[in-house]
Amino acid sequence: MATVIRLTKMGRKKKPFYRIVVTDSRKKRDGGWIESIGYYNPLVEPSIVKFDKERLEYWVKVGAKMSERVKTITK
Repeated sequence: MATVIRLTKMGRKKKPFYRIVVTDSRKKRDGGWIESIGYYNPLVEPSIVKFDKERLEYWVKVGAKMSERVKTITK
């Protein structure tokens, strides 16, 4: 199973809110996920990004690949 760390969209129309999740790469964007490790809210000034750094490092260590967006917001 190829795991990826990516964003899943939450919230309502025109008010997006994203969770940072670990999921199987074959699932849809908003499909089931293995673990939720944080969230990202782009609508407030400044944007809010909160995530569990230990869990992110663990998943990267065991082979999960981060999406480009997750790489940029977790720096």
